Amino acid sequence: MSDIILLGQNFLALFMESAPWLLLGLLVAGVMHELVPVSFLEKHMGSASFGSISKAAIIGAPLPLCSCGVIPAALGLRRSGASKSSTISFLVSTPETGVDSVSVSYALLGPLYAIVRPVAAIVSAIYAGLMVRFFAEHHEQVEQMQSESKVATSSCCGSKPEPEIVNKSETDTQCTANEIPHQHNHPVQRKPSKVAKVLSYASGKLLEDIVVWLLIGLVLAAAIKTWVPTNFLTQWGDGLVAMLVMALIGIPMYICATASTPLAVGFLAAGLSPGAVLVFLMAGPATNVSTMGMIKQEMGVKTLMLYLFSVISASIGFGYALNYIVSTFSLSSMITTQSHIHEHGSHIQIIYGLCAALLAGLMLRLGVKKLLSYRQNQAQQSACCS
Repeated sequence: MSDIILLGQNFLALFMESAPWLLLGLLVAGVMHELVPVSFLEKHMGSASFGSISKAAIIGAPLPLCSCGVIPAALGLRRSGASKSSTISFLVSTPETGVDSVSVSYALLGPLYAIVRPVAAIVSAIYAGLMVRFFAEHHEQVEQMQSESKVATSSCCGSKPEPEIVNKSETDTQCTANEIPHQHNHPVQRKPSKVAKVLSYASGKLLEDIVVWLLIGLVLAAAIKTWVPTNFLTQWGDGLVAMLVMALIGIPMYICATASTPLAVGFLAAGLSPGAVLVFLMAGPATNVSTMGMIKQEMGVKTLMLYLFSVISASIGFGYALNYIVSTFSLSSMITTQSHIHEHGSHIQIIYGLCAALLAGLMLRLGVKKLLSYRQNQAQQSACCS
C-alpha cells in the first residue's frame, strides 16, 4: 500500500514539474500553427537538406522546452510543413539543452558540462536528422517516384475518356442561379481572433493528440522513480555496460534537461564516470514514451527506430569522448558535484501548482467531450437499429 501511495506522490510531483513546460510547448505549437506562415517553415525546415536540419537543431537548442513541452511544439512544426528529418533534429536538440539547463549545469556540475551539453545536443540532433534523411526520407522519395512513374506509364497506355456532353441550357441555368446573391438576412458571424485560434488549437486538437501518451509516460516515469533504486544505476561503474544501462534507463524516463542535472550530481557522487553521466543527461531528456508514441504516430516506425538508434549511439559516443578528454587533458577540476539539490520556492511552487491545475482541467475537459461524443454516437446507433 505504501508503494502505491509513493507511486501516486511521484506521479503528482512529475505532473506538477512538467505542467508549466507542457503548457509552454502547447502555446509555442499553437503560435507556430496559426501565426508562423507555412511558407517560412517550408523555406527553412521543409526540406531534408543539411541546412534545414542544422537550422532546426540550432533553433531548438536554446528554447526552454523539456521532453514534455517539445512534443506539441514538434508536432505543430511537423504539421506546419517541416520535413521528418528537420522535425527529428528539433526533437533531439530542444530537450537535451536550453538556456536554463546550461546555467544549472554550470552551477551544479561545473563549466565543462556547461560547454559540453549544448555542443553535444546540437551535433547529436544534426546526426539524428541526417540518419532519418538518408535511411527514411530517401527511400520514401524513391518509392514515390517509382509509383508516380508507374501511374504515368499506365495513363499513357490507357484510352482517353470521352468528353462528357453537357446540356447548354442546364449549364446556363446553373450559372445564372449561382450568380444571384442570397437575400437571406443571416447575422454576420465574427471571426475568432488570432489569439483565440492559437489557444483553441493548443488546448484542443493538439492536446488531444498527445494526452494519452503523455499520461502513459508520466506513469512509467513515476514507476521507475518508485521501484528502481539509485544504486542499481550506479553499480555498473564505468565502460560500455554502464553507458548502455544509463541510456536504457534514461529512454523511458520523463525528465527535462534542468531536472536531470541534480540527478547527475548524485550519479557523479556515487562513482559513475563523467561520460556515463553525460549519456544519462542526453538520453534522458531526449526520449520518453510520449515522444516515441508521437513519432510512431506521425512519422512511422522506421523513423522511430532511427531516432532511438541515433540518440543512443550519439550519447554513448559523446560519453566515451568526454571520458577521453577528461583523462587526457586532466580536466577533472572543471567538474564539480554540488550535493545540494535546489528546491522550488513557495512562490514558484504556487505557479507550478496552478499550471498543473490548468493542465488537469484541460485534460478533464477533453475527457468529458470524448465521453459525451461517445454516448451521442451510441444513442444514434441504437436509434438507427430500433
